[in-house]
Amino acid sequence: MKTLTTDVLVIGGGSGGLSVAAGAVQMGARVVLLEGHKMGGDCLNYGCVPSKALLAAGAAAYAQTIGAGMGVSPVIAKSDYAKAKDFVGSVIAEIKPHDSVDRFEALGVKVIQEFGRFISPTAVQVADTVITARRIVIATGSRPFVPAVPGLEDVPYYTNENIFDLREKPDHLLVLGGGPIGMEMAQAHRRLGCAVTVIEGKKAFGKEDPEMAAIVLQKLRGEGITIVEAACAQNISCAVGEITVGTSNGTFRGTHLLVAAGRQVNIEKLNLEAAGIEHHPGGIKVDAGLRSSNRRVYAIGDVAGDLKFTHVAGYHAGVIIRSMLFGLPAKAKADHIPWATYTDPELAQVGMNEAQARAKFGSRLDVVRFDFSGSDRAIATSKTDGLIKVMIVKGRPIGASIVGAGAGELIGLWSMAIANNLKMSAIAATVLPYPSMGEINKRAAGAYFSPKLFESRIIKRLVAFVQRYFP
Repeated sequence: MKTLTTDVLVIGGGSGGLSVAAGAVQMGARVVLLEGHKMGGDCLNYGCVPSKALLAAGAAAYAQTIGAGMGVSPVIAKSDYAKAKDFVGSVIAEIKPHDSVDRFEALGVKVIQEFGRFISPTAVQVADTVITARRIVIATGSRPFVPAVPGLEDVPYYTNENIFDLREKPDHLLVLGGGPIGMEMAQAHRRLGCAVTVIEGKKAFGKEDPEMAAIVLQKLRGEGITIVEAACAQNISCAVGEITVGTSNGTFRGTHLLVAAGRQVNIEKLNLEAAGIEHHPGGIKVDAGLRSSNRRVYAIGDVAGDLKFTHVAGYHAGVIIRSMLFGLPAKAKADHIPWATYTDPELAQVGMNEAQARAKFGSRLDVVRFDFSGSDRAIATSKTDGLIKVMIVKGRPIGASIVGAGAGELIGLWSMAIANNLKMSAIAATVLPYPSMGEINKRAAGAYFSPKLFESRIIKRLVAFVQRYFP
């Protein structure tokens, strides 16, 4: 048995693990990285990157069918599903070198392409090598959760891990799950010419602000996507060329099935008990500094919390680097973490939504709204279906919900404001180019101050006094 000693051992080569490895090695630490599957993890290979590429292909097809109001005659888009998937593959291939073994070895990281398992609180075994490390980071991510529906095990189905390999266009795609992954794939496939039915056991977009979600759902249904809610899958079967899903709200038939019912963390192979690491079905128990019950071991990304997003893993990496390499106190927070679903229109959130804020702050809460139809840029580009709501307490934003074109970009300003404890006056004072969608954020800030300025008797008396007595 060979032995290897290092300062930092990173288990998992997804976005979080790669961020830790790159940061630590460039600051002088010895780093070993274990990745038993594909460098870049779920995001590059099966998640964020390919899904956005397929959505872009669908958007290109959809753009040919609209525009009559702008003087452009609509045409029936001719989509080549296999070539759309080739485009997805080319996008992955272009980004892949940034996450490659070669790049990280060039930085000085020792990369071992194998799975590892703990054999003690400070050691991990990889094949015939035992690695001991001063600090260990678990960044093993998550995989699709496949519910135990009777009959599913006997039916060919897809998840986000293999749907991008499919080259035969589905005639009718059944999507089991109405969350972000399911809805993004539903719209992409519909725009590429597939019939699509989404089957959701509770509420579609159930974790989002209901008012904002309703705007997206109306658009998706308008494009011809069937969305069935309160339909818990009870049995699944297949015959030649047909898959049948029996639910509590009817029976649905299609040619292909995509299971998009949530995520499950990857911790089973780690033998966490040998390292004294407490865990539960949802992941590894960590403190505010992302340390596990074994003080030498950190957990980041999907295995460390409820917010299973690539950018959260990257944020976690920055938090623990401060602690591991410099011995400085560092805590992970969640109130400034945004997320977005990249349907058309997009749906984005940071901090508390309206219901959460009202439950916590009651009458102390102000909620301001601005409709995209009031934006000159939105009008000029025919993208007026949208809304922003900002939740404010004592002049400071504590949450923002946005639905509409570019919501995933617009939400960034509110994330920055919450992270830095900025007041609404900072947003109102920002000068933005005209006309831009970014002005929507400033108009929301204006909606907060307008009543205070234009409906205030004191302000009006002050203005009258100045006009009367000052030359």
